Amino acid sequence: MKMIVLYGTETGNAEMVADDIRDALGNDYETSVHDMSRFDADQLSADDFHIIVCSTYGDGELPNSAQPFFNSLEQRRPDLCGLRFAAFGLGDSFYDTYNNGSQIIADKLCELGAEQVGERGLHDASSGELPGDVALAWTRQILGAI
Repeated sequence: MKMIVLYGTETGNAEMVADDIRDALGNDYETSVHDMSRFDADQLSADDFHIIVCSTYGDGELPNSAQPFFNSLEQRRPDLCGLRFAAFGLGDSFYDTYNNGSQIIADKLCELGAEQVGERGLHDASSGELPGDVALAWTRQILGAI
């Protein structure tokens, strides 16, 4: 099974987490990492497992690099039945919109028929924990569920 890691970022933290996840998957899976700004809804395949890594920007919005992917989902409205994914969010619990970016993407994928596997992983910038460490523990749980 191919693992497709898609990230949406404003400052680069989600990209670093996506790379950490790819490295953790090692040689066990054929894994590729893509910026959501360069990944279109038409590229989604039910043959692959998708890992979404997305930060939250501004007042709970998607980061700029996630917006083109989200827009392509909204405009094309592909039938995603059979597609499975997991979502990991980066945010700061100091804000009311904590980790809203990853929730926006996950909700849209589910609305279009995709199945979310496991709980959404959440990194809290106020926790003092490194995002990569939290993401790797979450990734192990997701691998056990697929």
